[in-house]
Amino acid sequence: MKIFLFVILVIFALLIGLYPLIYLFVDHKHTFLQTKLPEVVHDTVWRALFFSHIIFGGISLFIGWRQFGATFRNKHKVLHRIIGKTYIFSVIISSVSGIYIGFFANGGIISSLGFISLGMIWFSTTVAAFLKIKGGDVLQHQKLMTYSYACTFAAVTLRLWMPLLKIAIGTPDISYLIVAWLCWVPNLLVAYYINKTHSLQNQ
Repeated sequence: MKIFLFVILVIFALLIGLYPLIYLFVDHKHTFLQTKLPEVVHDTVWRALFFSHIIFGGISLFIGWRQFGATFRNKHKVLHRIIGKTYIFSVIISSVSGIYIGFFANGGIISSLGFISLGMIWFSTTVAAFLKIKGGDVLQHQKLMTYSYACTFAAVTLRLWMPLLKIAIGTPDISYLIVAWLCWVPNLLVAYYINKTHSLQNQ
């Protein structure tokens, strides 16, 4: 069951990780950008940070899953470090960009707070994980990276929850307010459960 769930996670991570490519092939009026106010979409800073957010967020999602699993880490230590550094660099750029564009989120202050909180937790857990491994604390590094990738995976859970909420509630605006929190809070609870279980197994 664990292997099956991990395979499902990887499939979603790869598919949604490639999502930013849609902006190369699809007219922007058919993408998320068509939901934004014209003055926001045409703002140079917002556009630059929006594309930084989705591109580097896509990279972190696409490669982050490969860091899990002791067999891979032990067998490919150099590759693990390369992927790890790329992941951390990508998350820092995407999270900081995400915090900024969070202030312009559809739905006002409720959704803004949700996405800004996600960006801050994503940034802080990732940087803390980096500092822990630099200090030689492997266990805490692994725990923090689990929380970090749970935040990264919000890109997937947002796209899974949103259509379900629209069907259940019937109002896109209210659905967006809910998904701004639902896309990441349960992910962190799952990460907490994983870390807790792993700690108990190592006692």
